[in-house]
Amino acid sequence: MTKMWKEIFEQPTVLNNCLKQNNQIINDVIKDIETKEITNVVIVARGTSDHAGIYGKYIIEHNLGIPVSLAAPSIITMYDKKLILKNSLVIAISQSGQAEDVLEVIKCANEQHAITIGITNFKTSPIALNCKYHLYTNAGIEKSVAATKTFTAQMMNMALLVAKWSKDEHLVDSLSKVPEKVRETLKLSKEIVSHIKEYVTIEDCFVLSRGINYAIALESALKIQETTYVKAKGYAISDFHHGPFAMVGKHTPVILFSPEGPSLEDAKEMIEKLKKAEARIIIVTNNQQLIKENKTTFEIPKCNNDLITPFYNIIFAQMFACQLALAKGLNPDQPRGLNKVTITR
Repeated sequence: MTKMWKEIFEQPTVLNNCLKQNNQIINDVIKDIETKEITNVVIVARGTSDHAGIYGKYIIEHNLGIPVSLAAPSIITMYDKKLILKNSLVIAISQSGQAEDVLEVIKCANEQHAITIGITNFKTSPIALNCKYHLYTNAGIEKSVAATKTFTAQMMNMALLVAKWSKDEHLVDSLSKVPEKVRETLKLSKEIVSHIKEYVTIEDCFVLSRGINYAIALESALKIQETTYVKAKGYAISDFHHGPFAMVGKHTPVILFSPEGPSLEDAKEMIEKLKKAEARIIIVTNNQQLIKENKTTFEIPKCNNDLITPFYNIIFAQMFACQLALAKGLNPDQPRGLNKVTITR
């Protein structure tokens, strides 16, 4: 068993721990937020953590209506400029907590007495120690280079913060069910293993989704890139119509996340367009009509909250990437040219 595969299956336990870990700190953050005039949120991260940040952007804007931007750390580290962050909530996300460029944004925010939150897997990391508040992912040591359990733990912490900040009891309740439904999603492993040899020769693919699951398209493509060396690219369905679709030819592999909810009709429209182009489509969905009408589908759990389906979709993508790497004779735990901790400035 690879470390990546083992860590994928640890996620129900990790997510359950997240539900219990940071409740008091989140309550303290919200009290602080309520004493200040927060005009916007700035999220700073790199790589997989950046995709957790994009998930955070969508759910903050969805539930709170507060604009969220993704920081460009090089404005500070390369160009020696300052950002105006006085009335911002600044959230740094980093698995290791060692990202130097992310830390510089936090230091800039601290100088202006902005509220700063770090989401990391290490309590004594530079980012954890420099942020006013730290949300601990408590995922245990992640030994595989490919981040899996730390990503969903970052998402869970972000979602819990938003749920309590927006006083969304329905979201709080939905999040409490995520660990068990992730366990259910992991049962797709047998189906993935049985089909994976069909994709062993692919050299490129697209991963599509819409709305809150856009972050999952990006993260899924990254997981495929780093573990299998396939040239994968993630897009929002809406953007894929505008130019990138021209790259789709006969048998082009396309993974499409199509959960029930506001994005479903857009997904159905894209599926029909891809069929006309004779693309090779993999559909990840909980919609029974799509399952009945399409050949290659993988069924995620039923869910009545669009903010929750990203947890189930990414589990599929992690397992798919890991098994495709193994089918290609590669080691997903140690991709070429990569290290677990990447420090950029």
